[in-house]
Formats: sequence, C-alpha cells, structure tokens
Amino acid sequence: QVQLAESGGGLVQPGGSLRLSCTVSGFTFRSYAMSWYRQPPGKERELVAAISSNGGSTTYADSVKGRFIISRNNGKNTMYLQMNSLKPEDTAVYYCNWVGSNYWGQGTQVTVSS
Repeated sequence: QVQLAESGGGLVQPGGSLRLSCTVSGFTFRSYAMSWYRQPPGKERELVAAISSNGGSTTYADSVKGRFIISRNNGKNTMYLQMNSLKPEDTAVYYCNWVGSNYWGQGTQVTVSS
C-alpha cells in the first residue's frame, strides 16, 4: 500500500529555514519523479518544486527559486525540501506527491511569522 509521510514543518520567523522530509513506501521510489506542493490558507494547492527520478533534474516555482532546494535520497526512500529565507507568504500546508499519481501525504504545516 502506497504511503507518503511529510515531516519537518513548524513555526519559524521570517528569514529562517526549515527542512521538510517526505518518506515513502509501497512503490519503487527510485523509479519516479516526485514533487512538493503547498496550499496557503484560503488558496488553491500549487506546485513548489519537482525532481526527476535520479535527482538530476529539478524545477521550481518562480516564487521559491533561489530560496528552496529539492533533493532526494533513493537509498532512504526520502525526498527533502530545504527552505531558506522564509517569508510570511510561504505559510502553507506542504504536501509531497508521487508525480503522475493521485497519492499524497497528509501534509505538514509551515507557518512563517514573527
């Protein structure tokens, strides 16, 4: 059974950093692209970043380019999102997604506030 579990969210001050993790099971993680999405309060879910199966190719939303880094460890079935220089507008529930599937984690809350 496919499972995706996000962790690492929390409350952080503007300018701070957080690292999110997404640990998966139930499918061959190393064979598939993965992505991070977020859903700010009262808004639609949006793509934040995506990474190819071997980690060699990444893409980012313009709003996070230069601040966020997506990575993965196929040996640990885990994907990461390093978030730096956080802004209040980064406040959202962050989700990981197996690209092309309808499988999502439960989400982890990130709140950027002073």
